[in-house]
Amino acid sequence: MSGTPEKKNEDGYGTTGHEWDGIEEWNNPLPRWWLWTFYITIIWGIGYTIAYPAWPLVDRATAGLLGYSTRGEVAEQISEFEARNAELQVQLASADLNTISDDAALFNYAVQGGAAVFRNNCSQCHGSGAAGAVGYPNLLDDAWLWGGTIEEIAYSVRHGIRNEQSLDARWSQMPAFGADELLDEQQIVEVAHYVLQISGQAHDADLASAGAETFDLECSGCHMADGTGDMLGGAPNLTDAIWLYGGDEATLIETITNSRFGVMPAWSEEFRPAGGLSDSEINAVATYVHQLGGGQ
Repeated sequence: MSGTPEKKNEDGYGTTGHEWDGIEEWNNPLPRWWLWTFYITIIWGIGYTIAYPAWPLVDRATAGLLGYSTRGEVAEQISEFEARNAELQVQLASADLNTISDDAALFNYAVQGGAAVFRNNCSQCHGSGAAGAVGYPNLLDDAWLWGGTIEEIAYSVRHGIRNEQSLDARWSQMPAFGADELLDEQQIVEVAHYVLQISGQAHDADLASAGAETFDLECSGCHMADGTGDMLGGAPNLTDAIWLYGGDEATLIETITNSRFGVMPAWSEEFRPAGGLSDSEINAVATYVHQLGGGQ
């Protein structure tokens, strides 16, 4: 008995040999143009991996015969823009910050450039909007330790706070009254309630009264007798509602017991050879921060 003759279409091609619910498919060859396009893309792909960086290695990728680098391209673009702005950079580096707003072009350049510097180097601590966080000052209000004029801001950026990089860093240090056994636990609670009292918060009047004498003996030297602080000495005002670490009873007791010692790096490239800021960048970010509305 002869087998079923093979089906062929009008061009003489048979089926693929598969059947799906009674449906068969002709085994037509791919169009020549499609095949040649496919072959060309393979050849082009091989050529690309030879000419350009492509194959990942352990610590790098193959460089490619043409030596092309996207990093190099970006570096060229940066150099191009730096050349265009070279004159403004020179002006900004030596500008009188108190009068910089009088030059509209230079002021605008400083604000825009300072915003970029802030986002790259400052926002990690002070927040993208400069509103700060617990332990990191809000740069939008007027409660500035060491002063909030544009020149004082530039100085703080240049030298930093309580760091070991710059000998001219801003410096203040609160004793750890509990950890160093300068005050006992009862005295610390009493001082905390006195601070609650002068800052207008709920407090125990008897404890606050007892803490007033201790405050006068131990704390007024920095925070002043009335608790309003010493801005230029780095001692915060304790009579307002602005607190760097918190002003509730538990946080005040923690602060008095163990002290606080926040550190800000010295950003000048003089102290940070790798990754530091130039004079023009320091002036730019100081201008940007100052025009946000905080400080003096």
